[in-house]
Amino acid sequence: MSGAALQPKWVAVDWGTSNLRVWAMGGEGNVLAARQSDAGMASLPRDGFEDALLVLISDWLESDAVLPVVACGMVGSRQGWVEARYRTVPCSIAPMGALTAAPSKSAQIQVHVVPGIKQMDPADVMRGEETQIAGLLAENPNFDGVACLPGTHSKWVQISAGEVVSFCTYMTGELFALLSQHSVLRHSVAAKGWNETAFDAGLAEALARPEALARRLFALRAEALIADLSPEAARARLSGLLIGVELAAAKPYWLGQNLAIIGAPEMSRMYQRALASVGAQASVTDAEHLTLAGLGAAYKSLMAEQDKTKCAS
Repeated sequence: MSGAALQPKWVAVDWGTSNLRVWAMGGEGNVLAARQSDAGMASLPRDGFEDALLVLISDWLESDAVLPVVACGMVGSRQGWVEARYRTVPCSIAPMGALTAAPSKSAQIQVHVVPGIKQMDPADVMRGEETQIAGLLAENPNFDGVACLPGTHSKWVQISAGEVVSFCTYMTGELFALLSQHSVLRHSVAAKGWNETAFDAGLAEALARPEALARRLFALRAEALIADLSPEAARARLSGLLIGVELAAAKPYWLGQNLAIIGAPEMSRMYQRALASVGAQASVTDAEHLTLAGLGAAYKSLMAEQDKTKCAS
């Protein structure tokens, strides 16, 4: 279908470190089309963001109209298209607050970036996850509890009365990638494959003695050499060890809490299983679904603000 036939009302953008995803959105919040590329923030110069976006959406543009674009994620970082401000916790998540306008050469797009959230003590920041949380609250306005957002940098977010109260971040996904691909464990850990029993074993080991992680990690290499530990089992146990250490540290966030996991299906399943092993039940919602809900809330907020400005003038 051509861009002219689509006629999107606006464009939703999730711009991460490694990937760019865009959705042509209809007036009712329906997705008309979706595209993606590997033009993530890390691969682009400061002046390369607009061109990377236009590669994906140029045929959605009309010559005599301006298409609103609402973006979240690393596009608003210091190395992004424009540095969007941080709101400080505790802060309301819906409405999203003032968006940051990104400069553009094209007169056919008007780009705004969702603000991130910061925490001063202990120091922490988020960009992108706040949009998923806004989506969670858009669909569950009375949610009171903790959102767990597993990923490269997993986040645990305390939410109460529509506000983000506090949060903490764990580099679990990044540590898994570094250890499995760039350490001595790369010789023992499979690139894919899974073993549920090995995952549960790693999880139990880490929860029982999180301080022994460094020793448990090298044991994966040793067992592969002398005890026939399979690469698939090593991969699963490594994941269990790292998630277990995260759960041990994040215990105040999940113990006795109403829990919602927001993430990709496979990762969410692992965290749900891990939490169940310590008696914590959690619902699971797809991250993409809530990203679009959050961007939709930001778009409505932006349109309301622009209408208010027009009325005032």
